[in-house]
Amino acid sequence: MQSQVTLTTLYKMKEKAEKIVALTAYDYPFAKIVDESGVHMILVGDSLGMVIQGESSTLPVTMDQMIYHSRIVSRAAKFAIIVGDMPFMSYQASIEQAVANAGRFLKEAGTAAVKLEGGAAVSEIIQAISGAGIPVQAHIGITPQSVHKMGGYKVQRDEERLMADALEVESAGAFSVVLEGIPSNISKKITKALTIPTIGIGAGPHCDGQILVLHDLLGLNQGHVPKFVKQYAAIGDTAGTAIKRYANEVQAGKFPAKKHCY
Repeated sequence: MQSQVTLTTLYKMKEKAEKIVALTAYDYPFAKIVDESGVHMILVGDSLGMVIQGESSTLPVTMDQMIYHSRIVSRAAKFAIIVGDMPFMSYQASIEQAVANAGRFLKEAGTAAVKLEGGAAVSEIIQAISGAGIPVQAHIGITPQSVHKMGGYKVQRDEERLMADALEVESAGAFSVVLEGIPSNISKKITKALTIPTIGIGAGPHCDGQILVLHDLLGLNQGHVPKFVKQYAAIGDTAGTAIKRYANEVQAGKFPAKKHCY
């Protein structure tokens, strides 16, 4: 059995130019499948607000909900490193609150690290959390918690600001940084400039690793599919077909059949 992924594993992968595979997960069955598939990093994302809870954004997600889902995922994973996503207003109000909430992920949910959104503006928070012995993954570019401030989910093209943000979060102690919605040429420059791994989502092929939302990859979400998503399955359609067959057989008296009875 492979050894569990640690921060050291990720650093060595960057040094050797080995790609890091990351995915989101929110429950035990899928987390187990993802973990056993050899994914290196599982993010319990606040994206659960949209893909699990049916919200229009990630903003309503609470700390207690994130702890609940992170604990379930941590219980399932034996190989991947687990990162808990700090939800909106769990770290913005004060440094003390940020450190306390980050600590809950490790203490109550069993994650190995936390992720928070923002660049230079949250460098002091990253430094404080890291200083408390809690590994922090930063997140720059499109930051969904700032959707209203950004005026929507728009590709970020300010190379000077993005590079400054990336260097600042690295200096503050982040072990990794997610690059979201950034042109490929800019992500390439950032990845070369940093000693910590970059994890891309809609940021091109030059990042040290890639992450997608599991439900997007599996074709479980309905409606708009972002340009950066590749659907590797159509499980939503498959599930819908199976459920319709079940409903039809129940109504027709075909299920349960004799072999399904005691």
